[in-house]
Amino acid sequence: MTIKPGVYTALITPFNQDGTIDYGALRELVEFQIQEGITGLVPVGTTGESPTVSHEENLKIIEEVVKQAAGRVPIIAGTGSNCTQEAIDMTKRAKDIGADASLQVAPYYNKPNQEGFYKHFTSIADTCQLPIVIYNIPGRTGKNIETNTILKLASHPNIVAVKEASGNLSQIMDIIREAPADFTILSGDDNITYPFITLGGHGVISVASNLIPGTMTKFISAALAGDIKTAKAEHYRLLPLFKNLFIDTNPIPIKFAMSLLKNLNIRETYRLPLCPLSQEKKETVKNTLKELKII
Repeated sequence: MTIKPGVYTALITPFNQDGTIDYGALRELVEFQIQEGITGLVPVGTTGESPTVSHEENLKIIEEVVKQAAGRVPIIAGTGSNCTQEAIDMTKRAKDIGADASLQVAPYYNKPNQEGFYKHFTSIADTCQLPIVIYNIPGRTGKNIETNTILKLASHPNIVAVKEASGNLSQIMDIIREAPADFTILSGDDNITYPFITLGGHGVISVASNLIPGTMTKFISAALAGDIKTAKAEHYRLLPLFKNLFIDTNPIPIKFAMSLLKNLNIRETYRLPLCPLSQEKKETVKNTLKELKII
């Protein structure tokens, strides 16, 4: 499988008031995304609050997303772990459920060296017959997957893409310059996706597209088509939103923003240790949404 260029939504996980997963709201969200033309969906990543859902909940979320999507868009399932065997087990089960690919985050907390990263990802790729998207996010994992390691992994036939959220444009350019032609390089940061694509990247795994999937699709389509004038204008128009969706820890701001939408039933509910925005930050996010006519 090749991960095609475009916008992939890092789906939030809706919760009921009591903290249980709201599968009805999840299905509505999937349908909203597909109707708005999104390229693909990425359930149970960072934005999906993966650290506080159980393994069985993780797999049930993937199953519900796969069922609702019904083959209309590819599903890249978050099944990563800082335990290699656990990641293998979860990825095998995601394949059985019907996921099209797997998002594999860099092992967190135990902070492996570069050889450890290489062996971790290749062990999963060798064992699981599901295409692998590497997720590099050193701000959360505590360790960067270095360029040479990513390029070495890119030669593996079952490792097909990277979600690059290091924020390091020098590293990103080196990966784009040296990676195989069939290796997809996706931004993990909405606010740098425009320069990312102009440098040769292929799209984004987006937080903002939970809220504005149609707008993000048009924006990224213009950038990928080389319509720099349109894409640049849209980038700067949306930049306050991109920044304010990270005014606090993701996914707190995006969930609050989505709770203001009238067409979806998303509650501002989290599992501890995540908790709601302060009133001051809520007003900042709300004002941005009003200025952009999202609400």
